[in-house]
Amino acid sequence: MALIPDTIATWRMLQPETRDRATGEIIPGRFELVEIPAPELAAGEVLVEIAGCGVCESDLGCFYDGIPTAGIPPVTLGHEISGIVVAGETSWLDKEVVITGNGSGIHGGFASHIAVPAANLCEITHRGNIPLEHMAAVADTVAASFQAGRRAAVAVGDNVVVIGAGGRGPFIVQMAKAFGAATVMVVDVVDSRLRRMLTCGADGVITALGKTPAEVAAEVRHHRETHGLPACGWKIFEATGTCAGRETAAAIVGKGERLIVVASDTAAVEYAMSPFPVLDAEIIGSDACPPDAYPQVLDMVTSGKIVLGPFVQTRPMSWIREAFAEARRTPPDRHTILTADDIGLEDCPEPKSCR
Repeated sequence: MALIPDTIATWRMLQPETRDRATGEIIPGRFELVEIPAPELAAGEVLVEIAGCGVCESDLGCFYDGIPTAGIPPVTLGHEISGIVVAGETSWLDKEVVITGNGSGIHGGFASHIAVPAANLCEITHRGNIPLEHMAAVADTVAASFQAGRRAAVAVGDNVVVIGAGGRGPFIVQMAKAFGAATVMVVDVVDSRLRRMLTCGADGVITALGKTPAEVAAEVRHHRETHGLPACGWKIFEATGTCAGRETAAAIVGKGERLIVVASDTAAVEYAMSPFPVLDAEIIGSDACPPDAYPQVLDMVTSGKIVLGPFVQTRPMSWIREAFAEARRTPPDRHTILTADDIGLEDCPEPKSCR
């Protein structure tokens, strides 16, 4: 039986990164580690002791790009959460869970505990030797990849191109194969990532390093021709959230194909839309997974159809500022999960601000 705390520790975002309008100077964002009283639970709520919380692109957007948060700072970011229920609805006590839904208000997952409605929980069963903190990735990154596959209607015998071998990319590859795709090609600028994709179901890889979108598209067409693959009808996933990735995806789209935009970003990208009606092609946006699909996603992970280990990495939550800076500067090859076993209070009994 887990202990019910009197207080919880939480990393609050005091302010996001901003730019001084007069001077153009960047004003760094700030985090603060504080202890607050454990929340009083309303009927139907539970308190979850957090094992891990993933660093999602939307968290980075809130901290660096001015994406609005659920409330005025200070707020705690983090919505990709796994943990154990320690208080609240008795039917959920001591169960391992992931938290479903799209956000947790001003009290997010970069904390020791979080109070949420029990209706937002999905129980983890039969996880075997998969670390509980790794299961945080299921709450968004993996579930969103599943939803992208559903939105694209990937079916047995389909052919797929995935732009981006980091973040959601490896999980989209695995999902496509699990849905029955015959061929999955992956495009990225990092050779080590591309080599990893060949271990998780990709049938072919293409480096985009130093190439224009048109050159990459030509190489994709050449690969199709030389391997006897169909010239049209492919499903193309853009999973980088970058201008270059989206331009490349648009350049690849051919007759009767679907472009599924999975990763979000605030950067503007321009490309002509006129080819899409001529090609009878579609653009589909895909993001959050509906809660009722989570049991199926979890089953795919615990059964081994979707592998987490090679594509996630953990960092102590006390490293939150470094983890955010790393993800912003050079997105890591593996999805980052912050673990609450070292939240920072031991090394810093007083609240501290990080720049």
